[in-house]
Amino acid sequence: MAKPLIVDEVWKERIASQLNDMEFGSLHIVVHEGQIVQMERTERKRFENTPGSSVKAAARAERRTGRESGLR
Repeated sequence: MAKPLIVDEVWKERIASQLNDMEFGSLHIVVHEGQIVQMERTERKRFENTPGSSVKAAARAERRTGRESGLR
């Protein structure tokens, strides 16, 4: 039979700290014999994908490096 899981204040703080500042993602909590033994955080970063945004970014990068003006 499974042991009851007791989540004390220390674990609540640890879980909250892993979730803070996460915009997109997941927190996987591993329990072994009724005790939390591991947490795995997977975070996703999402970027706006508008038509032409990658072309504009490439043009800005070229200007910064001087490639447009022939400098290398």
